[in-house]
Amino acid sequence: MATGLTGWRRRVRRQLFLWPRWRQQAVFWGGGALIGVVAVVFAKLADGSHRLLQVMTGWSPWVMLALAPLGFALLAFVTERFFQGSQGSGIPQAIAARQIGSPARRRDLLGLRLALGKIGLTLLGIASGASIGREGPTVQVGASIMHELGQTGGRRYEGLLLAGGAAAIAAAFNTPIAGVVFAIEELGRSFQQRNSWLVFSCVIVAGLVSLALLGDYTYFGQSHAAPAGAATWLAVGVSGLIGGLLGGGFSRLVILFALDERRAWLAGLRRHQVAFAAMCGLLVAVLGLLTGGATYGTGYEQARGLLEGTADPGFWYGPAKLAATLVSTVSGLPGGIFSPSLSVGAGLGQQLSLLFPTVPPATIVLIGMTGYFAGVVQAPLTTVVIVLEMTAGTAMTVPLMTTAILALGASRLVCPQPIYHALSRRYLSNAAERNS
Repeated sequence: MATGLTGWRRRVRRQLFLWPRWRQQAVFWGGGALIGVVAVVFAKLADGSHRLLQVMTGWSPWVMLALAPLGFALLAFVTERFFQGSQGSGIPQAIAARQIGSPARRRDLLGLRLALGKIGLTLLGIASGASIGREGPTVQVGASIMHELGQTGGRRYEGLLLAGGAAAIAAAFNTPIAGVVFAIEELGRSFQQRNSWLVFSCVIVAGLVSLALLGDYTYFGQSHAAPAGAATWLAVGVSGLIGGLLGGGFSRLVILFALDERRAWLAGLRRHQVAFAAMCGLLVAVLGLLTGGATYGTGYEQARGLLEGTADPGFWYGPAKLAATLVSTVSGLPGGIFSPSLSVGAGLGQQLSLLFPTVPPATIVLIGMTGYFAGVVQAPLTTVVIVLEMTAGTAMTVPLMTTAILALGASRLVCPQPIYHALSRRYLSNAAERNS
């Protein structure tokens, strides 16, 4: 009897000892499930915002000459006044938060109030015609959810913010492998082996929730692109070089507007942020009018149409979308560059396809997407995996990998710093100033 009682006590002590580990698992799994739900809801609301925009432009396309400047100005004012830290993509904030030790300073970038503001402001930005996406904001929202769950549990678990960002990418695009690669290559730049299974499990749970709510799908449909002889490899070289240079140029300009303190005219623009945002809105409206509204929003429909050969947004769509995305990004509005950049790349691929008539246009479009996106984010592994998972174009694996590496090299000639990590310095600097 005594022996049985002693064994029971040992089992109880063992379970109590393991309780913190189970609590840690519950935080990661529960957070992954919640991120999956939020990402799906965010996606549906973003689609609704775009449909609202289409309804308004359906009344008259000229309405954007008033709607976009007013919308941009209002969003800039609300962001600066009430939601500091929600500007732009949200990925730089997640990167910076991982390097900030103070919970109070991390909450300045990842609080739930800020996350809700990020969602609402991004939706209003899409409805105002801004060329922005929801995937970057979803990363900030996912990291915020994981941060709050960890704080509520009284712990700061290692890998928590990394898992939140990775789960957000997995759920937003239905790309679980890309979520893990993104965490390793972009958010972390270092990956602790002892926490890797927790990050993986969080991504899996978020992906399963997304699958349960939306079903199995590929973000840009099914691509049947395949290499078509030597001409394909020539297209890889051209697309990698041009996409990398253009993507690097885009990133260089965004970093310049965000961080350059030496040019007086840039300091003047930042002092008059609302007026500058209104001017950006007017430029976006003009670009939209010139392209029949194709440059508004995420660019998802145009990219998918180009890949599947079911739509033609116009020969100048790629450069116009690039300009609209640049103007929307430097305006300071909350919103991401993932989907718009992929759409820009698709438009550039459409133009380059005229140089290679023997290669199927869908193949050049896929290569163009990879080259430009890799040039912007300078994360070749994430680029290739995310494009492959979004299009199921596995036959193009080696050409896309080659394109991404060439684009990375070309981009670094123009912009030596990866855009997200460069922008994260602003938030780290602000946190240091508040601590001093």
